[in-house]
Amino acid sequence: MSRIIAIANQKGGVGKTTTTVNLSAALVSMNKRVLLIDLDPQGNATMGCGIDKHEVEKGIFDVLVDGMSVNEAQQKAAENTCAVLAANSDLTAAEVELMDMDEREQRLNNALQLVRQDYDFILIDCPPSLNILTLNAFVAADSVLVPVQCEYYALEGLSALLETVEGVRESVNPDIEIEGLLRTMYDGRNKLGVEVSAQLIEHFGEQVFKTVVPRNVRLAEAPSHGLSIMEYDNTSRGALAYLALAGEIVRKLARAVHSVAQTPSLVEPAADSADTPSTEVANLSSAEVADSLPSTATTDQPSLNDTESVNG
Repeated sequence: MSRIIAIANQKGGVGKTTTTVNLSAALVSMNKRVLLIDLDPQGNATMGCGIDKHEVEKGIFDVLVDGMSVNEAQQKAAENTCAVLAANSDLTAAEVELMDMDEREQRLNNALQLVRQDYDFILIDCPPSLNILTLNAFVAADSVLVPVQCEYYALEGLSALLETVEGVRESVNPDIEIEGLLRTMYDGRNKLGVEVSAQLIEHFGEQVFKTVVPRNVRLAEAPSHGLSIMEYDNTSRGALAYLALAGEIVRKLARAVHSVAQTPSLVEPAADSADTPSTEVANLSSAEVADSLPSTATTDQPSLNDTESVNG
């Protein structure tokens, strides 16, 4: 069973692109077939995958506007990485051109339905706004993963996004659901961060991922080298966090497959996919990874890795 996940938050700077690039890499390290779609005209996810956005000849623009197939438009930055539908500033023009097209909100969905079984996961990096590009992502997606920075305005922006997802569910995509809320740029020594994290859990319960992504200098450095955190430093705390997140998502999908399976032949592969990732560290539970993150009660002085922020 494949899974299409839109990674979205209308608030900028919360870690959408960082999450898209590094979650993709973590899933690839677990032998999953992954397609990353950069749907942001800024093209940051494209650059983060090691592809120069200024030299993109074929990408998501061609799929949405010209009807090019995903297989023809995709590319790979290097071996053992995910496939990428790249983006650059040309995508801004797509917003205008799509407005005059029939079934404009279905363009991405129609293209992905032809190839979704070629991938285990398709991750879509959405722009920091609720426009026709984001709507295309929501119509195509099975679920929405929402990165939430643990700061004052987090809950306000989150409410608007959840209302939008509910509107899409009622109108064009009745099956879309919330994949989960991911706490990013978390620092357990920051009282406000701890309070916002507690509020998220209080309001949304099990919809909040157990994994939290800490403030980590290695995560901030990786994009400048055109590398994911798995390629740049797979032993860093940021890498461990995204591996744990990938594990949560894979296990959730495996449980869903298990619950609807009618025969043993359908149950067994689902269990195998969740329990036997190729990367040993990917078997870390969220609790084990959480132990390596800053404690909310610690009074120690932060190291450099603890105080740098996540870009994206």
